Amino acid sequence: MHPKLLTFSLLFFFLARASAQTAVDSALIRRLADTILTDGKAYGNLKVLTKTVGARLSGSAGFYKAETWGQAALKDAQAEKVWMQECMVPHWVRGGKDSASFTGLADGKTVVKGDTGATFTKVMFMDRLDILALGNSVGTGPAGVRAPVVLIHDFDELERRKNEIKGKIVFYNYKFNPLFIETFKAYSDAVRYRALGPSRAAKYGAVAVLVRTMGESVDNNPHTGALMYNDSLPKIPAAAVGLRDADWLAAMLEDSDMVKVYLRTNAQMLPDTVAHNIIGELKGSEFPDQYITVGGHLDSWDPAEGAQDDGAGCVQSIEVLRALKAIGYKPKHTIRVVLFANEENGGRGGKKYAEAAKEAKETHLLALESDAGGFTPRAFSLALSDAQLANIKPWLQLLQPYGVYEFQKGGGGSDVSPLGPQLGAVVGELLPDSQRYFDLHHSRADVLENVNKRELELGAVNMAALIYLVDNYGFGK
Repeated sequence: MHPKLLTFSLLFFFLARASAQTAVDSALIRRLADTILTDGKAYGNLKVLTKTVGARLSGSAGFYKAETWGQAALKDAQAEKVWMQECMVPHWVRGGKDSASFTGLADGKTVVKGDTGATFTKVMFMDRLDILALGNSVGTGPAGVRAPVVLIHDFDELERRKNEIKGKIVFYNYKFNPLFIETFKAYSDAVRYRALGPSRAAKYGAVAVLVRTMGESVDNNPHTGALMYNDSLPKIPAAAVGLRDADWLAAMLEDSDMVKVYLRTNAQMLPDTVAHNIIGELKGSEFPDQYITVGGHLDSWDPAEGAQDDGAGCVQSIEVLRALKAIGYKPKHTIRVVLFANEENGGRGGKKYAEAAKEAKETHLLALESDAGGFTPRAFSLALSDAQLANIKPWLQLLQPYGVYEFQKGGGGSDVSPLGPQLGAVVGELLPDSQRYFDLHHSRADVLENVNKRELELGAVNMAALIYLVDNYGFGK
């Protein structure tokens, strides 16, 4: 045969073979989608988790109830093995209702008799603030804290005005940057004031801190979340303020330097306590000692049900296992679903899982997390090289019918990230549309009613499809 004809024949053979394999992959992913979209358990599982279990802060009765729920849900999904992995977690308690109010003097316009003009006089004002103590914060004690408030817009201003801080309550009014289209970037930019702001204010003698809620919603729900104290500085009480009240308080402070806030919180940190990662497994048929992990975190903050953060990720991960089992798929590698403990205020569950895997000398190919809400899927973030991203780009044609259009070079969520440095796993996460997430995040609005069933299911479809593809083809070099 002529060399050119041979080359053409080989090219035609490989193209035909690749096309046939793509058709097989497409058909199998279609079967996964069919069972998730028609017989899926994700939304039903989430309903039980949110309405029967509810809030699940580490160390709380709700979290231990969630551990029991997780084991039952994994067994119902036909996991071949289910077990609990012990870890020690922080035990912070809110201790009761948080409250705050402010009073002060402002300029009020009044007409003086016998005068054709107008003059200004001082008038008293007072109002309540909708607040939530920040996670891991100390409380104020029964007497509360009453002190003048100083309005601080950013850390640069804090440094410039450090001599004005002693004996005051610092109010950080740093707003979400609306120019970040990806709202997680706005959150990353603003969250430093929640995480680091209390200790930075304490350095200059502040007695408490108020932080503008991390979000850009139009409601007044305060959003809690963890702070990180510097142990070399005094630990002072800290709370988040709802966005409307933050605007109102800021306006008062711009008009008057006579504003005082009374803050009362009951929070305290108790000794560390025992909790568990809940793990379910499908054993690999060819490489049982090589693992693909998928998961979400089981704990949630206490104001609401933790439906989006991260009940959605938990039930999507369980649904991946259920769907693979339902269509009779036998994975080549062992697939684990992990419902991680303590992501919110310590990250102990993810660290424990990685430590145990390293001690057991396990090989992990992929660790995938869903912790960005159960909204419409858009992309996956994966810690891959440029060459590996090029290798898997053809997979997008298989995922696009279900909403994922992009593989982004990046990493995974906080629970799976430790598997990268410790075991060399590719870590990644599902990236849904982010526009509504921070309307709900860590607030009393994070309830089942704010989860769309179909969006939740489509996230699970794409997660299952990606895991199938990695199980069969890996990422290449």
